[in-house]
Amino acid sequence: MLEFSAPGAAVPVSHTPAGASSATRHSTNRGQPLEHGGVTPSQAAHRHRELSAELRRHDHAYYVLARPVVSDAEYDRLYRELLDLEAAHPELRTPDSPSQRVGGAPISAFQPARHSVPMMSLDNTYSQEEVREFVARVQKLLPGEPLEWVVEPKVDGVAVSLRYEAGLLVLGATRGDGTTGDDITANLRTIRTLPLRLTGEQVPGVLEVRGEVYMPTAGFRRLNEEREAAGEERFANPRNATAGSLKLLDSRIVAGRPLAIVLYGLGEASPEFAPATQVELLQELRRLGLPMPSRMWVCPGVDPLMEAIGELDRERGGFGFETDGAVIKLNSIASRAKAGATAKAPRWAIAYKYAPEQARTRLRGITVQVGRTGALTPVAELEPVFLAGSTISRATLHNQEELERKDIRVGDLVVIEKAGEVIPAVVGAVASERRGGEEKFVFPTECPECGTRVARAEGADDDSAGVVWRCGNPDCPAQVRGRIAHWCSRGAMDIEGAGDVLVGQLVGSGLVLDVADLYRLQLPEVAALERMGEKSAQNLLDGIGASRSRDLWRLLFGLGILHVGAGVAKALGRRFESLEELAGSSREQLLEVEDVGEVIARSVTEWFADPRNRKLLDRLRAAGLNLHSALYQPQAAPGRFSGKTFVLTGTLEGMTREEATALIEGHGGKVSGSVSKKTDYLLAGEEAGSKLEKARKLGVRIIGLEEFRTLVA
Repeated sequence: MLEFSAPGAAVPVSHTPAGASSATRHSTNRGQPLEHGGVTPSQAAHRHRELSAELRRHDHAYYVLARPVVSDAEYDRLYRELLDLEAAHPELRTPDSPSQRVGGAPISAFQPARHSVPMMSLDNTYSQEEVREFVARVQKLLPGEPLEWVVEPKVDGVAVSLRYEAGLLVLGATRGDGTTGDDITANLRTIRTLPLRLTGEQVPGVLEVRGEVYMPTAGFRRLNEEREAAGEERFANPRNATAGSLKLLDSRIVAGRPLAIVLYGLGEASPEFAPATQVELLQELRRLGLPMPSRMWVCPGVDPLMEAIGELDRERGGFGFETDGAVIKLNSIASRAKAGATAKAPRWAIAYKYAPEQARTRLRGITVQVGRTGALTPVAELEPVFLAGSTISRATLHNQEELERKDIRVGDLVVIEKAGEVIPAVVGAVASERRGGEEKFVFPTECPECGTRVARAEGADDDSAGVVWRCGNPDCPAQVRGRIAHWCSRGAMDIEGAGDVLVGQLVGSGLVLDVADLYRLQLPEVAALERMGEKSAQNLLDGIGASRSRDLWRLLFGLGILHVGAGVAKALGRRFESLEELAGSSREQLLEVEDVGEVIARSVTEWFADPRNRKLLDRLRAAGLNLHSALYQPQAAPGRFSGKTFVLTGTLEGMTREEATALIEGHGGKVSGSVSKKTDYLLAGEEAGSKLEKARKLGVRIIGLEEFRTLVA
């Protein structure tokens, strides 16, 4: 049994195809930057080709091989030069330019795309005995032939087909019904691991490759955190997040999703592209710059095949993406043709599915939570059960549509698992175990907190539209508690001591009905609350007082405007000098802001147009809150720290970390929490910790506060 790993894979390599590391041996063949306003067309075209080729190499080294060969700052310099060159010479902006990954204008609908070779699905099995029976069936179809098998991870994503002509990506489509799918080329172009032009000297005239788009687990967690902070529904699992992203009509939103792709199959191809085996196919895909499976086993018989299935199961937890099984296929492509296919699936391949770690327990009841944006989420109240290292007593049911589709009833014996290895979720009910007393849950038509009639969220360009029910009453106690807790959270106004319990008391007592009320609190009334002494009350008031000076982006994030997370709030703070300027901005001005699309622009304009919100801002202004941005950049031109990453450590004498962060971001840089090879500067104050030692080991430039002040002067 031979084992293969893709370049950059974090697993041992027992055997690697020839040339596996060649892509990392290139040098950074940088030419001199051109002053684009005074060059000839041929000089500009030559420099554009040079920059494009170099950026493609760096993209491949970073995103596919996980072996970057230049710093982020150097990459950003090259990329900025490319953008400037294309701005001066628009005719050079080609479909495969590295600049074309940010997404374009929204479309009204996907166009149908017919597959030149049908996309088939695989038969599945959960039984090792059935795997042996499958091998025996194939051997019967190919009597006397020695069978060699390939085992690959079954990535839990969305199947797609890509078509390259003369090396250029011209079409990307979903599987659809196997014959016709949706043309999602614009969305697929945003995936950084996918080359827009094939590499290598011998590129086939036509190459159609099949694979899977997926979302790495780390990216999935970050995406859900951002959605929750922006008041949006969390995705259930990485596959749902991937499918939802690819269905979006606005590729600019897709560009912000952490999608990746793996390619492993062949559709139509020019006659000169004719690999004899699956191993050769993957070697050719690698040569052309396409991302291939992270692991592969070549097995000469059924016993090594079963060993590979077990080994993959043991290793898959460290892959960094969801895999729910093993794909087993004949290595010989000629033998595949002899074995043939049924109407739906090839006879020479099968998917062995691993049983997920699950548990059964009784569903005691279903409650409905109301979030700060008014979204209603059904929650399963369970008899406690131990699963995947923790005791689970509650699990999400996502939304009404999911609840009805799975026909989950109160009193059911249900199966739960940790979706995406993070969120406890109800997979379904064990209908065969029903005893007759189970009750269907009727989703409320009125808010369980305030009794207001609920309505579905609208908007075709929002991937939670039509699924989420919301309470439209802004005075709903649940929404009030949620908004105030969000305002006080560390990522927003960072008011120490204002936890959920205290917020509940403040709202329940009538002392606080909106965030502006926090700034009117008096010591005696706070100290009189349950479990609050005078010292705790004073600490809270001190924290509220300190929040008056927070930067504008924190206030914007804290306001809880729908779809405005911390990243968007910072982008708005860089574009608008004050809250007043932002409030008076037009839709067109908002759409010019980085990370702002139609959905966010509409949400922001509607929020500021609401008279209630205008009155709230007047009260915050009267309470003495800072309404100006320290991040503001008069022009979108790159600052002196553009492309630079800072890490802060120790105590900065005479400057808070927030002030230092604002200065860095105001000059176009970014601040990270940990030191890595990508760090450009470590700003070290007194009593610097382990970050200082790590920076020294990695050769990161270390600066003190005085040098930092010189840099920003």
